[in-house]
Amino acid sequence: MNTRELLQPTAMLDYKHPQIVKLIEDNLWASMPMYDGIGAVYDFVRNDIKFGYNKSDNLAASEVLSDGYGQCNTKAVLLMALLRAIGVPTRLHGFTITKNLQRGVVPELVYPITPKNIVHSWVEIFFDSEWINLEGFILDDVYLEQIKRAFGDGDTGYCGYGVGTQNLQNPQVEWSGKDTYIQNTAINQDFGIFNTPDEFYKTHGQDFSALKRFLYENIIRHWMNARVRKIRRGGRVSPLPV
Repeated sequence: MNTRELLQPTAMLDYKHPQIVKLIEDNLWASMPMYDGIGAVYDFVRNDIKFGYNKSDNLAASEVLSDGYGQCNTKAVLLMALLRAIGVPTRLHGFTITKNLQRGVVPELVYPITPKNIVHSWVEIFFDSEWINLEGFILDDVYLEQIKRAFGDGDTGYCGYGVGTQNLQNPQVEWSGKDTYIQNTAINQDFGIFNTPDEFYKTHGQDFSALKRFLYENIIRHWMNARVRKIRRGGRVSPLPV
């Protein structure tokens, strides 16, 4: 398989940006055995880049790194850039998820007017002669632990507060050389595979009117991020409306 194209930088996968170059050098990721390097980069994106909502999905990796937080799409871009920088071929798999997954984080006042389907993505990497799906990096451990404490009853599934899994107490989020998932049970449409996020976002985006986009970027996402921070600090996590 010719994976050369899947290692290239792009406008969004800007891994030659000085901030990204320094991050990789400081952490010695490029000099690690490939399995360990993937795990170190994956854990950095999962936990050092906190779960939160950026102003848009099509940010460059360096912008996500500067924000220090992200959601499925933006953290995916950063993960792809970092992995390509250390020699791991990556591609993007695009989907939509049901908005039910965001309930609890999205304020109830605006939940009814949010799009029914939300653009979603995960990262696929070519490692050890096979493609591996990586989605479990979206929620940082501190946030996820609070959701598990509130709703994790046995090995049951859960959908809400940014989680979509068949087993909330033991979700597949740790890097072990296999697929990882944390929102996949909410997927309701498959857009297929794209070599770059740049290509994906040329044709796919959140279904926002100009007014809704303005409200999201300037008001709603800040409200959502405040909720996420409160949950992460141990604030009360309320059951979702039926």
